[in-house]
Amino acid sequence: MSYKIAVATSDSVNVDLHFGSTEVFLIYQVDGQKYKFLESRKVLDRANAPKIGCNCGDGGGNSCGGGNNSCGGGEQSEAVELLSDCRAIVCAKIGRNIIRQFELRAISTFDITLPVKEALEKIVEYYYKVDNRNYGTKKRIG
Repeated sequence: MSYKIAVATSDSVNVDLHFGSTEVFLIYQVDGQKYKFLESRKVLDRANAPKIGCNCGDGGGNSCGGGNNSCGGGEQSEAVELLSDCRAIVCAKIGRNIIRQFELRAISTFDITLPVKEALEKIVEYYYKVDNRNYGTKKRIG
C-alpha cells in the first residue's frame, strides 16, 4: 500500500517547525518499508493569513511559545486541505484544533523533534507493522 507523509522542516534535515509556521511541507511517498522524497508543497498566503487565538493550553493566546498565534486557528484550514491526501503529518508541534481537523480526515499527526530520516524510518516501520498486522510474535502456553 502506498501513502504520503508530510514533514515540517526548515532545513530538510530536522523536524523542527510548528505546523502553524510552516510555509513549505516536504512530502514523502512510502511504498512498503521504503520512502522517497516526492515534492514540496507551499501553503499559499501563510504569511498574510489572519491569526486566530491559540488552543495550545498556554492561556496567553500564544502559539505554543512562538508568539504569533499560529497553532490553533481557523486560518489553518487551507494547510489542512493541502495535506488531505497524506496519511501522516509530522511537525515539531501541532495545535489541538489542527489535530482535530486531521482526525476528522483520518490523518495521523505526530509532533516530534527528530532528524527527518529517523522520524520517517520510525513512522514507516510503525505503519508497515499495522498494515501487515505484524504486532510481534505471541507464544502459546500449553
